[in-house]
Amino acid sequence: MASIAPGSFIPSLKPNQTFTRASNFNAVSLAVNGKFFPSLKLSSAPSRFRVSCAATPETVDKVCNIVRKQLALGDDAAVTGESKFASLGADSLDTVEIVMGLEEEFGISVEEESAQTIATVQDAADMIEKLISKN
Repeated sequence: MASIAPGSFIPSLKPNQTFTRASNFNAVSLAVNGKFFPSLKLSSAPSRFRVSCAATPETVDKVCNIVRKQLALGDDAAVTGESKFASLGADSLDTVEIVMGLEEEFGISVEEESAQTIATVQDAADMIEKLISKN
């Protein structure tokens, strides 16, 4: 469950729920599962925004580094949370190797069904945090 707190508190918004009265906000604070993210900027469309429970920046950075290593992209390659594995040149075997690298790095086990849904770095990071939070 996510809560958003601009100047006043907006209680109990669910992930991906749209809030339509945000026209007087340009940034909010976000708390997700007890973790506090102090500065979340809103998109340029002030009348609507979505709440999504994304992985921490540290997790995304680790996933980016693993992707760079597995695809031999080098440290200066532009890999971000929005990067799609296919756009980075990964085929299905590369994706399997990336998932194996993630399992080793984070000490998790990814089911084949979950692995098939991963298309971006952010997808992988979100899945990792979900698996870690179950333990």
